[in-house]
Amino acid sequence: MHVEDRPGPEFLPEMLTLVEAMPDPRAFLGADYKVLAVNKAYREQFGDPREDRHRFCYEMSHHLSVPCDQAGENCPLLTSRETGEPFRTLHIHQTPNGPEHVDVEVCPIRDGQGKILFYMETMRTVRRAHSRPSVRGLVGRSAVFNRMLDLIERVGPSDATVLLLGESGTGKELAAMALHEASAHGNGRFVAMDCAGMTESLFGSELFGYEKGAFTGATHRKIGLVEAAAGGTLFFDEIGDMPLTLQVKLLRLLESGTFRRIGGLEQIRADFRLVLATHRDLKAMVEEGTFRRDLYYRISAFPIVVPALRDRREDIPLLVESLMSRVCGRRRCLHPEAMARLIAHDFPGNIRELRNILERACLLADGERVMAQHLPEDLSASPLQLTEIVELPKAPESILPLAEAERRYLKWALERHGTDRRGLADRLGISERTLYRKIAELEV
Repeated sequence: MHVEDRPGPEFLPEMLTLVEAMPDPRAFLGADYKVLAVNKAYREQFGDPREDRHRFCYEMSHHLSVPCDQAGENCPLLTSRETGEPFRTLHIHQTPNGPEHVDVEVCPIRDGQGKILFYMETMRTVRRAHSRPSVRGLVGRSAVFNRMLDLIERVGPSDATVLLLGESGTGKELAAMALHEASAHGNGRFVAMDCAGMTESLFGSELFGYEKGAFTGATHRKIGLVEAAAGGTLFFDEIGDMPLTLQVKLLRLLESGTFRRIGGLEQIRADFRLVLATHRDLKAMVEEGTFRRDLYYRISAFPIVVPALRDRREDIPLLVESLMSRVCGRRRCLHPEAMARLIAHDFPGNIRELRNILERACLLADGERVMAQHLPEDLSASPLQLTEIVELPKAPESILPLAEAERRYLKWALERHGTDRRGLADRLGISERTLYRKIAELEV
């Protein structure tokens, strides 16, 4: 972004006047991370740096004493400063409402000769995911979760077809709904179709609908899912289970953009955002001849991997608290030893398995706490011995906060394995960047 050929400090008030009334929070930063000025939306959402006496962006956004790149984060200001180009990434910022996912974009502001005067930072809070316990929507704050969310935020506003890849039970339908809400079709309907076990006759009537009298039993006109999703999103779940004969019909719909009801003559224009999901390896299926190559290239323009739960173990305490508020009839908490066993489990069934475990445990627990003995027996042989990590409260009614348990565990892990931070991050199932962030957040 270029401005007139004026000195930076003199031109800053005029720039601030231009963005003061803009709806997105914006801040002007120096190359040294200093916050030079912020607009009204920033002050309302994140606070006034003059009141908090926070002079640097990392103090305001992350409550850190060093730049976020030194704490293991991907710093957009540093990248923009090094490349001279705008840079966008997804962070978790500390706000008056607690930690929230924020889409951050930093753009250099130049004078007429191309010299960078300062940087403008634009922040958009992501409402489709939660970094705190929530009874609905996507929940997480791990590095792999944030990478997925970043891709959803980037592709969401477009009409591009998205292919969600991931194991069963990882929450691909929730990711599809987040894409729907982020798109221009967000005010329309979200229509889901399960492709597993779909027959040819059922596929046609379900997807395209039929006219009255089209076949025996067709006593009235039926609107198909394509027509029902007009102006909204059509979600094909488990597209890898669709038979080859039906793949041809789907490809024809996507290529032509039109369809006919069964028994009808009128060509109807399809109007929907397409999102698909599968737990299968479609590339391997293409080579085996069990999935059409032309359809694969038509739907795989923008793949997004929905991570397995074992790859985001640090999200398990957050998911546990969120799920227990959904499946338990009353407020319950998890004993630290039970939490440790859950964190050590690989969860082949992913979040769906975790939900089932917690629902069963809540039924077995008589008191306010879910204990280790309330978990399935195959979780009892956990390699993680919490008594070696933290000193558990002696009194039965004393509960160790999860943050404190996490802090003590991280301290224990660093004392024994902290010389190799990369190796320790791998053993913890998190990224090295997340490990450094945890060290700073928990003040270990």
